[in-house]
Amino acid sequence: MNFGALIIGDEILSGRRSDKHLAKLIELLGARGLKLSWARYVGDDFQCLTDTLRQTFATGDVVFCFGGIGATPDDRTRQAAAAALGLELALHPQAEAEIRARFGAELTPERLQMGVYPVGSDIVPNSFNRIPGFSIRQHYFTPGFPIMAWPMVEWVLDTHFAHLHHAEDYVEQAVTIWDVYEGQLIALMRQVTAEFPDTTLFSLPTIASEGQRRSLELGMKGRAARVTEAMACIKADLAARGLEWEDKA
Repeated sequence: MNFGALIIGDEILSGRRSDKHLAKLIELLGARGLKLSWARYVGDDFQCLTDTLRQTFATGDVVFCFGGIGATPDDRTRQAAAAALGLELALHPQAEAEIRARFGAELTPERLQMGVYPVGSDIVPNSFNRIPGFSIRQHYFTPGFPIMAWPMVEWVLDTHFAHLHHAEDYVEQAVTIWDVYEGQLIALMRQVTAEFPDTTLFSLPTIASEGQRRSLELGMKGRAARVTEAMACIKADLAARGLEWEDKA
């Protein structure tokens, strides 16, 4: 199962706000032995957002969406999600109850609009201020505010995808190889990738400045036992080549 991220808002694309969601989502997934497969950024333009959501819905992936579900005119994510799926919008009864409980006598029609979702949606609870997000077709829509969004993502991961967690068995191991070019090890990388398809190889070369040694970090990610096997193959090949390497801390 793939996990994706959709980060929404003109303020991100213009630089008025810096995105914090991508790094945090990677952290939250990694703590559960999961990984992010892709990420996309999109502004508030309705047609562009609708087209993007139509594409991401078609993937069948689990997608965490951040931003654009408030009550202001530039918040168009709820409407775009409905348009992308060809669905009507309707006030969700659980969302209505939460919003009424949150605002009481200060409730306004505009605030109630934050509980209007594509028909068939479920709510995503918001522990910060009770104004929920929503989910539909494995897309989980949260506010752009990290203080609200990140606990909502954790709730989704621990409520709906706990069966996929394997943090205690998911590891990364790597070696630092000295004085080598990445291109010299392509054959080795292809071999290990073919022999261990249930793991993920990564290669991170450095550009040596004057006075520094060239190095390459080469490693594997996945279930502990398989990563250990793969790394043993890598180390045996490096030794046979007479290359200098050391375990990455």
